[in-house]
Amino acid sequence: MGLAIGLVGLPNVGKSTTFNALTKAQNAEAANYPFCTIEPNKAVVPVPDKRLHELAKIVNPERIQYSTLDFVDIAGLVKGASKGEGLGNKFLSNIRETEVILQIVRCFEDENIVHNEGSIDPLRDVEIIEGELILADIEVLANRIERLKKQAKADKSAKAVLETAEELLEFLGEGNLARNFEKADSDEYRQLNNEVRFLTDKEIMYGANTDEDGLLEDNEYVKVLREHAEANKCELIKLCAKVEEELIGLEDDEAKEFLDELGVEESGLEQIIHKGFDKLGLMSYFTAGVKEVRSWTIRKNSTAPKAAAAIHNDFEKGFIRAEVIAYEDFVSCGGEAKAKEAGKMRLEGKEYIVQDGDIMHFRFNV
Repeated sequence: MGLAIGLVGLPNVGKSTTFNALTKAQNAEAANYPFCTIEPNKAVVPVPDKRLHELAKIVNPERIQYSTLDFVDIAGLVKGASKGEGLGNKFLSNIRETEVILQIVRCFEDENIVHNEGSIDPLRDVEIIEGELILADIEVLANRIERLKKQAKADKSAKAVLETAEELLEFLGEGNLARNFEKADSDEYRQLNNEVRFLTDKEIMYGANTDEDGLLEDNEYVKVLREHAEANKCELIKLCAKVEEELIGLEDDEAKEFLDELGVEESGLEQIIHKGFDKLGLMSYFTAGVKEVRSWTIRKNSTAPKAAAAIHNDFEKGFIRAEVIAYEDFVSCGGEAKAKEAGKMRLEGKEYIVQDGDIMHFRFNV
């Protein structure tokens, strides 16, 4: 759907290692020196969904198709990126093309892995990255304000946008993220954001990269980062990139056993994928047949015709109605035929809002 999550972080915080584990392949070269990643690595990652396996037990299909997410591993950032330091300009242009930022933050000690700033300090690292994003937003907003000043002389609507822009400029100048601006829901702000695409308006998730001990109980670094995340209404996901890398290549039952030994229910990467999917405003519905059990990705609150378009645009154009069975009903009844017998299949029209996990079959005119 053209939506991507960008992995960002200072050099040597475990960003590329995390990306390798996400893609379950060594696609990104991980090394103990800054700027190992220059061009952004991109990968399409399947979204784990246990419901598909439950459906497959009933339908016994030839294959299972998951929903997917796009992840982009973006070059490590350093202080001064907004002024072109390091690979700053490339970093900023790459991150502008993503919708959600996953900020990998180092929350462990290891004298064998150098840190670009010389010590472990999660808040400092976050402030460096977010500070550079804020400075980049200030620069583009200041340029926009200059144009708005000229427009406002003859256009009242431009004057209102100008006032909001100047308030926002002051807000950013105090070190705040645009997403926390009190007028972020106003028409004037939305107009500005549509034109400028503020980097600090994007959804942020923090990936607290810790050691194995830190997975069980928050260490001091994670605690500080968690407080910052909560204060800014952001998700924090705890992971150990080293552990995630060790999970690569393991069968599902082996991976579960490994995580059980660590006392962890779900891997950090699965949490990242699931929460990233949600942050992008996405959900899934299913089709279930002998050829395949498949998850289709749609935006939340999509109507049935819009959901049909995920399969083919002609399905939306010629939409008549949808046959719908809720996931729980499909499983509890043991399949489509028995769900029909139990009266659990519904016929829904164009106004129906698809629910997460619906099993659907579309009727349409060619």
